[in-house]
This record gives sequence, structure tokens and C-alpha cells, in this order.
Amino acid sequence: MEYEYYEREKPVPPEDYVRVDHVMLRDYVTSIFERLGVFKWNAEVVADVLVTADLFGISSHGVQRVRRYVDGIRSGNVDIHAEPKIIIDRGAIAVIDACNGLGQPVSVRAMELAIKKAHDYGVSLVLVRRSNHFGIAGYYSLKAAERGYIGVTMTNSVNLVAYTNTIERIIGTNPIAVAVPKLEPPPILFDTATSVVPVGKIEIYAKQGKKIPSGWVIDRKGNILHGDAAPILKKIKTHEAALLPLGGLGEEHGGHKGSGLSFVIDIISGVLSGAAWGLHVGYTVGKKPSNVGHAFIAIDIEAFMSREEFNDRINRYVMEIKSSKKHPKADRIWIPGEKAWLTMETRKKIGIPLHKNVYKELTDIGMEVGVETTLKTL
Repeated sequence: MEYEYYEREKPVPPEDYVRVDHVMLRDYVTSIFERLGVFKWNAEVVADVLVTADLFGISSHGVQRVRRYVDGIRSGNVDIHAEPKIIIDRGAIAVIDACNGLGQPVSVRAMELAIKKAHDYGVSLVLVRRSNHFGIAGYYSLKAAERGYIGVTMTNSVNLVAYTNTIERIIGTNPIAVAVPKLEPPPILFDTATSVVPVGKIEIYAKQGKKIPSGWVIDRKGNILHGDAAPILKKIKTHEAALLPLGGLGEEHGGHKGSGLSFVIDIISGVLSGAAWGLHVGYTVGKKPSNVGHAFIAIDIEAFMSREEFNDRINRYVMEIKSSKKHPKADRIWIPGEKAWLTMETRKKIGIPLHKNVYKELTDIGMEVGVETTLKTL
């Protein structure tokens, strides 16, 4: 099937970017982690999650995160030889101890287990404790959708966000992702942080020399920060500033809803799993293990109705939304997941745009660890 060329995150100005083939980029990132001693399959999974984020147009969670993971491994804060263990296995539920290993490989295995249990019981819940940052949540939910299941993924994160009516970092960006299969691609994919933006957005803006708008960050005096991303990122890292929850400052535009959603995601992912929560979650490169908690849910559609009936109902629902009267200034009516899918199809053909600073950082890392291949640009 042919798709129109579309990129949700446009490389502007184009002269500041280079394009790289997605397969070559995945292989290069895999090589970086293999050179650090990561087992081949684990390295491939980590690379695939990062490159998929860039294919989707989510550069905040793409290969610009390689430095963070490399530093976490080198510092000993991430155990690349960890062997995850199932410590609770009871009917439709399970709990896995990631043993401070990489977040991506254990998360793939956790969702696979959730799918197996959903096949047996209709619905399943698999929790993970003592893990690390796992990239985009939607990657794992899509694993379920690819098998015909509804997939839900949640995770907590290091405290970066000010809870409503507070001015300091106390809760995480705690994302949730829901993927729903459809008869025709793309699948529905709703994937969002519970902060206005993830901190990775500010990281990538800092590398690109961009300014951030008002409404993303608050300082410890209650002032809304805006302007050059680099100094604002520094303030966040030194706890002089915090991200705002989804909905923004206060309750007028729904900031309490973002805070509340983040809170309950952390209860399931962190408190219930036996992982850390809120203030206690560590950072990939820090003085203590991250002890991040994840949650994976799989739902067997055919436990509730026939596949044909479900597909018909979903298609009708999508068409009803698509046929609604469009806002005069809107380009089109989008269903969650469409922008990411079209961006992926485009970038598979024309390459992934990397800001020159991100490209340089990545190739510098490659040289540091002794990767022998060159990351060629298109």
C-alpha cells in the first residue's frame, strides 16, 4: 500500500539536519551497545526501540538518548548482564524482577508474557520492578496489537514534574500507551506522557539550539520559564525547575488531571509492582539504581466478541470521527497513531533526519567504544 509523504516532526531548517537510512542507523546503534558488552539480542532490542521512536517522529526518545544509556552502563548503574526473574506467576498476572537490567529487553518479554496470559485468561497484567528507562511506551503496546490484542503499557520515571499546586520535582512524566488493532493499517496508538512535554523534548531542543515556549516549565519560585532550552534544561537537572503536568499550571486548564493520571500510573507501575515511586525513582546515570516500574496489559478481543464484530464496530467509530465537521484551520482529523505511521512509512523511504549535533554525538560515541563501521548519510 502506498502512503503520502508526511513527517509529523519536520527537520527545520533542513540545512541543520542529515538523513540516515533506518536500517543502517539501527545496526550502528546495535554495534555501540554490543561494543559495551551488551548481549546481541538485547542490543538489537534497545536499538530497535530507539530507532522506532525516530521513525515515528518522536526524536525526544530516539537515538539522542544513546548517550544517556551508554553513560548509565559505563557508570555501573545499569547491569547489562542481569537475568530477569519471574517472581510471581499466578493465573492472569505476573511480576518480573528486571534485576537492574536494561528496560527494553525485559519489557518485550513482559508484554510477550502478558499476551500469552491474555490468550489463556482473556485479560492479563504483568508488572516489572527494578528496571530502567524503556524508551517509547507505544513500542510494547504495538507488540500486542500486531498479534491482534489490545495492548496497554505504563511506566513511572524519575521525578521531573511538579504536581498541581507545587513548584518542585515530585512525580514522573509517567507515560501510558494504548494500541488497538484494526483490519487495515495503521493500528490505533495513543501514547502520551502525563507531563506537558517529556524532558527528552527539552533535551533535543537544547541540542538543536532551540527556544521552548511558555507553559512547559516552572521554577522553584513559581515562575513560568521560556526561552533558550539549554539553560532551562540545566535548571531542571539541578532541581531549580520542573516540568508542568499535562494540562499545565493549576486546575483551570486541567493540570490536576495530568497530575492525577501520573499519580495513578505510578501506583500501578511503581507501588503495586514493588518498584520505586515518585521521589524514590532513580536516574539512568545517578548515585542509585533507577528501580523503575512498568505495567503491561493485554486484552484478548475474542474473549469478548468475534473479531469481525469488533473490526466492524471500530471501523464505524473511526469513520464517525473522521466524518465530523472539521475545524476551518485544521489540516485534517487525525486518529491516534496515524501521524506516527505515516512518518514511519515516509522515513523508511527517504531516511531519518538527525540534527547535525545529534549525528555528531552519535558518531563520537561510536568512536569512543570502537565501532568500526561508519554511519553514512544519504
